[in-house]
Amino acid sequence: MTLDWSALGQVTAVSIGVTVAVVVVFALGVLGLARFEGAREDGGGTSSLGLAQAGLCFLACAAVVAYGIYLIVPQFH
Repeated sequence: MTLDWSALGQVTAVSIGVTVAVVVVFALGVLGLARFEGAREDGGGTSSLGLAQAGLCFLACAAVVAYGIYLIVPQFH
C-alpha cells in the first residue's frame, strides 16, 4: 500500500483553510447580530445593516455545510 503524500497534504490544507474561513464568516455573522442588538438597545433606531450582515454570513455558512453533506452522501449525486 502506498500513500500519495502530496494529495494528503492538499486535502489537509484545503480542509484547514475552509474550516478557518467558515469560522471567520460565522464570527462576522455574530458581530452583525451584536451590532443590530446594540443599535436596538441604544434606542437610536435599528440598524438593518447588521441584520443583513448576519443573515448573509449565516446563509454562507449553511451553504458550505450543505455542500459538504452533498459531497459526502452518494445518493445526492
